[in-house]
Amino acid sequence: MLSLIGFITIIAVLALIMSKKASPFVALLAVPVVASLVLGNGVDTAGFMEEGIIRIAPVAVMFVFAILYFSLMNEAGLFDPLVDWVVRFSGNDPRKVCVGTAILTACAHMDGSGASTFLIVIPALLPVYDRIGIDRKVLACVVAMAAGVGNLLPWGGPTIRAAAAIDVSVIELYLALLPVHAAGLLFVLASAYWLGARESRRLNPVGPSVDERTESGQSREVEPTARPSSILYAANLALTVAVIALMVSAVLEPVIAFALGLVVAMLINFPKVEDQKSLVERHSQPALTMATILFAAGAFTGILSGTGMLDAMASSTANAIPDSLGSHIPSMLAVVSMPLSFLFDPDSFYFGILPVLSGAAGEFGVAPEQVARAALMGQMTTGFPVSPLTPATFLLVGLSRISLSDHQRFSIPFLFATSLVMSLVAMLLGIF
Repeated sequence: MLSLIGFITIIAVLALIMSKKASPFVALLAVPVVASLVLGNGVDTAGFMEEGIIRIAPVAVMFVFAILYFSLMNEAGLFDPLVDWVVRFSGNDPRKVCVGTAILTACAHMDGSGASTFLIVIPALLPVYDRIGIDRKVLACVVAMAAGVGNLLPWGGPTIRAAAAIDVSVIELYLALLPVHAAGLLFVLASAYWLGARESRRLNPVGPSVDERTESGQSREVEPTARPSSILYAANLALTVAVIALMVSAVLEPVIAFALGLVVAMLINFPKVEDQKSLVERHSQPALTMATILFAAGAFTGILSGTGMLDAMASSTANAIPDSLGSHIPSMLAVVSMPLSFLFDPDSFYFGILPVLSGAAGEFGVAPEQVARAALMGQMTTGFPVSPLTPATFLLVGLSRISLSDHQRFSIPFLFATSLVMSLVAMLLGIF
């Protein structure tokens, strides 16, 4: 009963969000609260929500500071040289822009953190996409694909969890996946090129140059941006590098790094109090809107965890697999691993379901490493940038300035295809 209500809760939330019958904030709060009350938890529901909100608070607050910081830097002209270089390099060719986006994301994701990758890549490239007129959903999709494949890295969250769950070396677990990782990146590059080619045909169907068109095909003018002084630009660049370095190296928590960076950036670029207030007023609305959604997501996961629905769903899923299919657990798991990101957060899956599945597969002579590698084909790798169970998803859509439902409808087919391609390569190579 507990697992059934859990599945119904998650399906209902996804259906409401993707069909736009309710906003993410309403769906993420209303549905799990009702489910918890149906289970008889009463006032304990508030405690579950509070625990989830507390866990998500650092990410939500970081998001607010990060949005304000990068908005300030965008106004200060920090990204203008990069925008100009990418446009010159691409020759206003969406194909080159999209491939470049995939390469940049793969490099930025070397730290294994989806949040920091999105904070680095999206603010820098969004002006490029807007200037050329490429659909912002394409930006979010390409970044999601490259970051999703990048989560296979040995220091990525899913790989570390999988290794810990079955008690094997993370390097041993990953080395066999090297060719799969490479195949995934190649597929991402090919998909990015195809998306760019499709955008090129949309933007330039009969002849006008791409930079004379917008997303809707209307003509527009690109106004020149006022350039900051070389000293101010160097200071902004050094500050941004320092903020990112402190965040990636874990010297400071991301929320503290961006908060302090925002203070210094304001003092350097907008020393007048009136200008500082005006900056916050201009950019606070989108930041706070997404922060409320993040808090709602925290309450959502808090209720699922606190009521025991997550654990129940994990157990029932594992028990539903017939013994006759035990030897095929890895291949079956690989195929459904990406969609499972919508049902289970990484901790619940890798520490709850994976040990049960690997134990069941072991009865049929299947090594636990095979089951773990199959799970990594999609569960919170290619699946994490579209799952409502991960805060990074909301960060991605917030920075890209698109809705979650639009992002999911556009990107899920590409991410699922990436997962299937990697799974096929792994099966052909006999990895599982």
